[in-house]
Amino acid sequence: MGASPFAYKTAEQFGVKVWPTRAGLVPFTLDVKEKEKLGLLSGIAVDSLVKNTRMQFRENLLFTHRGLSGPAILQISSYWHSGETIQIDLLPERDLYETLINARENQPQKQLNSILSTYLPRRVVETFIASPLADKKLYEITNRDFQLVTHQIKSWIIKPNGTEGYRTAEVTIGGIDCDALSSKTMEVKSVTGLYFIGEAVDVTGWLGGYNFQWAWSSGWAAGQVV
Repeated sequence: MGASPFAYKTAEQFGVKVWPTRAGLVPFTLDVKEKEKLGLLSGIAVDSLVKNTRMQFRENLLFTHRGLSGPAILQISSYWHSGETIQIDLLPERDLYETLINARENQPQKQLNSILSTYLPRRVVETFIASPLADKKLYEITNRDFQLVTHQIKSWIIKPNGTEGYRTAEVTIGGIDCDALSSKTMEVKSVTGLYFIGEAVDVTGWLGGYNFQWAWSSGWAAGQVV
């Protein structure tokens, strides 16, 4: 991106607090085992609910050759820390268990993978629901197995190996402490004539242009008084 730590170093020279920085709004990478499991899904996007203990987002998830991306993943990455898991619901609008129970009553001869492929891409179904269960006809499947299938699809727990870092990140999390700055002028409260704006400051917005707006607005605020 061509950025440098100049602003952070300057702030530290004047005793201004700088919070540790890391990449935000960034794709997740996965370990070798998970990448092998999900390898055939690269390029597929699925409407998903992605959450952790801090936040949740309902947007598209994109499977990639490195791991997971798409708006839902980029959003949750800003609330994720190394070593933590995330939970993913690949069918957020559907009560899958009840759907399967009803399908068994009305279409008992249908195979499980055929029913699931009505709602998800077939490659996703084949990856998450293995044979022989996926190939069974609905009348052959127990309620307990339907519960297991529902858990696999709607409560997928995964631990990212890391992120793709600043190379693909859209923002930096952390930076110069907001409390050290005037909210009206962006001037350092303890140092007359020293201003910090935009990405240098510990402000991180969601996707949707909020980070651009912060950069423009903070720059405008400082520009009015410089």
